[in-house]
Amino acid sequence: MIDYFAGRRTASADRLDRLLGSEPIVIGDLVLTELLQGFQKDADVRRALSLLEPFEFREMVGREVALGCARNFRLLRSKGVTVRKTIGVIIGTFCLQNGFPLLHSDRDFDPMETHLGLRVVRR
Repeated sequence: MIDYFAGRRTASADRLDRLLGSEPIVIGDLVLTELLQGFQKDADVRRALSLLEPFEFREMVGREVALGCARNFRLLRSKGVTVRKTIGVIIGTFCLQNGFPLLHSDRDFDPMETHLGLRVVRR
């Protein structure tokens, strides 16, 4: 999603562009935070929020997701996978527990797909 708003032509950005208006898209609070913290101008934040208005908003972390994140982190570590950012485990676990496929362009999610069954939106 960051690539999309940055105007970068990537496979994920193109896929998001095709999904807009044709399928429901969910955005979680932490994903919203990650996206908006990258903008430098308030006007850009307002524009992004306007474009995100049709998305279904979800709060991502509660007790069950937190417990699932710890379990998934430990499972990945036991398989020799070093998790670079906890936020990725949170986003992936949220998607796993809610049955949402994840559109991403971040290699950090690849082990979650391989070892945990995370479904991803293919470009």
